[in-house]
Amino acid sequence: MPIALDLHSHIPHPAGPLRLRVDSAALADNWRWLAAQSGQAQCGAAVKANAYGLGARDAVRVLVDAGCRIFFVATWAEAIELAPWHEELELHVLHGVRDEDMPTALAYNARPVLNSVEQVRRWRQGGKGRPCSVMVDTGMNRLGVSVAELGAGLLDGLNCDLVISHLASADEDVPLNARQRADFAALMPQLSGRRMSIANSAGITLGRDYHFDLTRPGLSLYGGIARREAEGHIRPVARIEAQVLQRRRIAAGDTVGYNATFAADRPMELAILNLGYADGYWRGFSGKGRALRDGVELPVIGRVSMDLTAVAVDAAPGIKEGDWVEVDYTLATAAKLSGMSQYELLTGLGRRFERHWA
Repeated sequence: MPIALDLHSHIPHPAGPLRLRVDSAALADNWRWLAAQSGQAQCGAAVKANAYGLGARDAVRVLVDAGCRIFFVATWAEAIELAPWHEELELHVLHGVRDEDMPTALAYNARPVLNSVEQVRRWRQGGKGRPCSVMVDTGMNRLGVSVAELGAGLLDGLNCDLVISHLASADEDVPLNARQRADFAALMPQLSGRRMSIANSAGITLGRDYHFDLTRPGLSLYGGIARREAEGHIRPVARIEAQVLQRRRIAAGDTVGYNATFAADRPMELAILNLGYADGYWRGFSGKGRALRDGVELPVIGRVSMDLTAVAVDAAPGIKEGDWVEVDYTLATAAKLSGMSQYELLTGLGRRFERHWA
């Protein structure tokens, strides 16, 4: 006989042991700074991957209030999560439109970014003249139609007013940046009347030659430093807080965590945090990361495990079970410590964080 499970019981849910505090004012200020750096170009916002892990619906609300009107997600599932979408705002779906996406795309007022000749054919035949955008590949070799395909009349019969490309190495000073920009700019005569966009967060700070008609920041909106030019201007947006699950004392010679990678050289006080790599606090922080309590640094001790992390709290003798500590997650610094990119650090923040927008 099948077992019936009541997955919607009325048992109260306790507050979780992890908090992600998101600074709305910092997000808005970051967008305004990036918009100002974009000069005469419009400034949009990438809110894909749940706004890089922070919460897309709340991020859109804050960004609209700040003045943003153009947004980008990756998939139609992400677009649907933002419904209902205001008709005065633009929402672009970067992965285009597959056969199975067509019913959704026709029912929802978002624009596919067409990435292949097949997607263009599909939208031309079934899109009923609705707006779309097109991605052209200028050297990333990821998504996008070729420059040659674009020049062969690919846009004929499409209601397309935006053509975009993507810089492969905008966070570095390499010749590829100028080569991609030049190849994209060479398309201007045949794209007359259509908007053009190539600059992401890093591309914005490469200068006005990269701005064209529209910029598309992502990482820097959420506190990431894409290039050194943004240092001192981009504010941190997210702070991690974790609760102490247990406080314990270890003796000299005791080891901590998996594989006993840490051995105490003296008696020590530890706090065990409800935080681990299942939450996006990666093993790369083992022995390198730190928590903070009233400005006091609490170093990570031993190996970060799936759900738990140990920190030394000798310098904060008042910490007890149930207290909260901030986990240092300043993106540029955390990336160097962990060996992960700032993008990975943001988008890896797990579902167990309760997201608090302030």
